[in-house]
Amino acid sequence: MTSLAETVTSASGAFAYRKLVTRRIVVLGALLALLFLSVAVDISLGPARYALRDVVSTLFWPAQADLQMRVVVWEIRMPMALMALTVGGCLSLAGAQMQTILANPLASPFTLGLSAAASFGAALSMVMGVALFPAALALMVPINAFIMAMAAALLIFALSSMRGVTVETNVLLGIAMVFTFNALLALLQYFASEEALAAVVFWTMGSLTKATWTKVAVTGGILALCTPLFARRSWALTAIRLGETRAAAMGVPVRRLRLETLILVALLAAVPVSFVGTIGFIGIVGPHIARLLLGEDQRFFLPGSILSGALILSVTSVLSKAILPGAVLPIGIITALVGVPFFATLIFTHGRKSW
Repeated sequence: MTSLAETVTSASGAFAYRKLVTRRIVVLGALLALLFLSVAVDISLGPARYALRDVVSTLFWPAQADLQMRVVVWEIRMPMALMALTVGGCLSLAGAQMQTILANPLASPFTLGLSAAASFGAALSMVMGVALFPAALALMVPINAFIMAMAAALLIFALSSMRGVTVETNVLLGIAMVFTFNALLALLQYFASEEALAAVVFWTMGSLTKATWTKVAVTGGILALCTPLFARRSWALTAIRLGETRAAAMGVPVRRLRLETLILVALLAAVPVSFVGTIGFIGIVGPHIARLLLGEDQRFFLPGSILSGALILSVTSVLSKAILPGAVLPIGIITALVGVPFFATLIFTHGRKSW
């Protein structure tokens, strides 16, 4: 028979677990509320500034708003605001899963070269008109970006699977890939025409100003496609954080899981880069904030990473409009200025303790 002490301990443990789950749900709800507030503020800013209450009213009851405000809010500013959400969610989710499968706190599409590879692939089509997949010329830029990001991801997978490869080796490999693809991109810029050069330079700074409903639908669709696929593997992804040996003993196909994850990560990184340019550090900052607030359990860490990345890029979009009234600064510049101190702090912290 079960003793009274065991019953009390079991009940106490169940209560603590329910309390933990409730707290994590509350955190996700708070992130969602902050996200809505950030979007509303983002939409209110611009050459013509609107009161926050008028923006909220137009969002929920557009038929009651005047025509000019309805057009500005829904046709001009809403695509940019939603593009920040989908791009931030994609990059943060990609970084979260790269950190998970590579056991590397510094892993992200930006630091390991996937974003640089995607940028080079997109620039090939913009500068030279080269299509790596000629059967789909209409989608030449995003497809080129995806193919190059996929090649970089497969190279990372191959080298990380070699015997004796450490976390530090993966970081050094990523740095080498960043410099390599940035050098190739600079070479393309050197031979580009003035028009193509201007387009590539502005594009590499990262900008949401050319967001459209079509681009929002594509990036949102990619995020909606990949999220359930990761959610189905949530137990395996959580288990792999215990180490490859223990995960394999639990029945997790580690090698296949890594390959499938890297393919999805390449897709999550390439499509946003092909639309808005290079935006760094979202893939590092977003997952670490989610991990700090929600822990490693993928059931909460996965949506938390998406919401954190979306919130960070949305707030960055607000800053890009607020810093210089009447102008919109390239969003990639702001994310770099914010991300570099965080990245340096993470390096020093990781140097003092195991991740």
